[in-house]
Amino acid sequence: MYAVSRVFSGGNKVAALVIAGAVSASCWSQGTSSSSTTHKKHTSTTSSTHTAKKTTTHSVEHKTSTATHHKSTHTKRRPLSAKAKAKSQKLHQAFVASSQLRPMAQQLATMRTPAAYAGVSAYARSHSGEASAAAYMALGHAYLLDLKFPDAVTAFHQANVQGQALDDYADYLEAQADLQSNNLAQAETILSSFVQKHPDSIFVHSVPVLQANLFLQEGDPQAALHILDAHKDENIANHADYQLALAKSYQMAGRLPEATQLFRRTFLGFPLSYEATQAKAQLAALGATSSLTIEERSHHAEALYKAGRFNEADDEYRALANDPSVTDGLKNSLLVAAANCDWKLKHLSKDALDRIPDSDDETGARRMYLYMELARDKDDGETQRSIVEQMETRFPSSPWLNEALYSSGNMYLLRKDFPTAIGYYGELAKRFPKSSYAPSAHWRAAWLNYRTGQYSEAARLMDEQIAVYHGGKEIPSALYWRGRLYQNQERRPEMAAVYYHTVARIYRHYYYASIAQQRLAELGSVTPANVASLEAMHPEPIPTLTDDIPEDDPHVVRAHLLANAGLNEYIAPEIQAADGSDEWGALAEAKIYASYGENWRAMRCMKRALPFYTSAPIDSLPMEYWRILFPQAYWSTIKSESEKNGLDPYMVASLIRQETEFNPAAISNKSAYGLMQLLPSVGKSMAKEEGIHHFEANDLLNPDTNIRLGTRYLRQTLEKFNSQPEYTFAAYNAGDNRVTDWQSIGHYSGMDEFVESIPFTETREYVQAIIRNEEIYRELDHASTQQSASATK
Repeated sequence: MYAVSRVFSGGNKVAALVIAGAVSASCWSQGTSSSSTTHKKHTSTTSSTHTAKKTTTHSVEHKTSTATHHKSTHTKRRPLSAKAKAKSQKLHQAFVASSQLRPMAQQLATMRTPAAYAGVSAYARSHSGEASAAAYMALGHAYLLDLKFPDAVTAFHQANVQGQALDDYADYLEAQADLQSNNLAQAETILSSFVQKHPDSIFVHSVPVLQANLFLQEGDPQAALHILDAHKDENIANHADYQLALAKSYQMAGRLPEATQLFRRTFLGFPLSYEATQAKAQLAALGATSSLTIEERSHHAEALYKAGRFNEADDEYRALANDPSVTDGLKNSLLVAAANCDWKLKHLSKDALDRIPDSDDETGARRMYLYMELARDKDDGETQRSIVEQMETRFPSSPWLNEALYSSGNMYLLRKDFPTAIGYYGELAKRFPKSSYAPSAHWRAAWLNYRTGQYSEAARLMDEQIAVYHGGKEIPSALYWRGRLYQNQERRPEMAAVYYHTVARIYRHYYYASIAQQRLAELGSVTPANVASLEAMHPEPIPTLTDDIPEDDPHVVRAHLLANAGLNEYIAPEIQAADGSDEWGALAEAKIYASYGENWRAMRCMKRALPFYTSAPIDSLPMEYWRILFPQAYWSTIKSESEKNGLDPYMVASLIRQETEFNPAAISNKSAYGLMQLLPSVGKSMAKEEGIHHFEANDLLNPDTNIRLGTRYLRQTLEKFNSQPEYTFAAYNAGDNRVTDWQSIGHYSGMDEFVESIPFTETREYVQAIIRNEEIYRELDHASTQQSASATK
């Protein structure tokens, strides 16, 4: 996945304020991001985890679902009042008037270049009314993010002069800019009447904190305390910005003990926030840094480490280590933690570790673990093994031994030394059965036993995997391969059948579901055995969803208008403010993006909202949800270029979905361009074969060109691997040489065995996902055809 969303710096106060005005910047739930596999230690995952739960349902037919069939459903809702209808009509008129602004406003919001500013400015001047107002909103928003506060004030004021559709946004954001420009009287005028003027605004709950900050700038802490106290029992009192404003109010009022306590609470309770940085600075200014214990500061640094903010964590660990009040033992612990940050940042040296004394505690265990990682980086197996053996003796229950065992298992997996890898993975599962690595390590031990022909041990471990780690993402694999063992090694077709049925029933669109169906067909008319534990499993529950979006709801209409003005971070919270949005809000937001061809934004929104979709039957979700999750953008080009190259268009669409989510402007950190993620060198070579002259890398950002060259390249890669899609997809992701290397690792009884044996989690799941995508695309078209046929009867 190649994220292209705008990133706000944690140190940018105004960016933090702008975001604070939004209830949420995501699509109804926190998203997960895909990370690239680091072939050094831990492998990443991009697939959703579904917990098998207990039920008595045991439907087994892949195409049949026990879920409610979803057609276009109509939700009962309260009728709009005359006032709401009038408001909605005015908002719709503003949306229509400003529709041509959107591309320019989106470019400005993303890039904020002089040319982008000039384009939106020209639009604002050449239009009037709501179209001009939306353009001034886009300009003000951009100026605010660029810290050009006087310009932002002017733009928001002009937005209010020109139109009223986004007047609460213009007022609230202008008040922010006024505060930053020290136009306190104007900010006070806006804020004092905001709630009365805009009672339905999403900013109503954010106004008290902004008012408190205004009073603080005016030197009136009592007024700030009064406004904050009035909201102390509301949800906003639990937010970092409220806590910080309250602490500053106490500070200005001379109530320093209370201020110190709140600064501490902000720093410790919201360690990753902008407000935590401000609270730390205020504690230093008060001379109250000592109120933070060494343990508390260490916990704060640990929070930064766990969040992947290694540079900041490194600085904090070292600052703590230099504190004269720190004991030698704790100092060494902090220095080892800093060294761990250095290793994450890829600049740890052995000399740095040598300078830290050895010890028989967790500090010593972490230090030895880092020595082990340095040895692994050098592919020094002898040193690595020696260190792990010492850790097993000296630190038998340390979490750092857990880390060392997992990393060591991965090391020997990549070395193709499967017996040694099994030993490390098995030892981890035995010593640390509750660790986050245990399900993966246990499965790898089971799988490698299977690969090395130790079928009895593999069967035992697979049974154990299903029983002990039943909520893990490895369960589809464990169920399928246990069925294979029953079918091929143990010759018990009735047991094989029940395991295959369970995979197909629980994990409806997973890679192994389709293959399990094929295995069931091979078995013929076998009556599945009764296995109570399998029959008691059921898929992730599917919430009530509808495609009946109230398009006339003022919040929904306004969300469309916000997109025209480039205020993307407010689209989701605006929709959330609508009544009943929990059943259709994600679709409403996604449809806004999709309507402008931004399929990648729409898809990400839907993925975050529906993490269970890969186990959902087609008829369990309205078709509109599926079409956003599996778009057919650029379909005519995909079909024509696929036909020219002898490819299945579903395959091409599935690969594009996995590579870039149909984002034509995607550029990876390895400089792969466009929909099909072609390197410029590959693009140049393919362009020459296609007779395209004067090729440039940016040509790959053109969807038609990218698909034209990408399908040719995909065809050639298929030919290299005897038209085997699994080999081809693996090569597309990890490179031809790696696939050739993996092919050489012994005999594979089938392509499923090769896919499960891919040592890079990212590549393995990439291959499985594309094959899964193809299956879903076909099912969707089949379902659409059936729906169309039914509609014509």
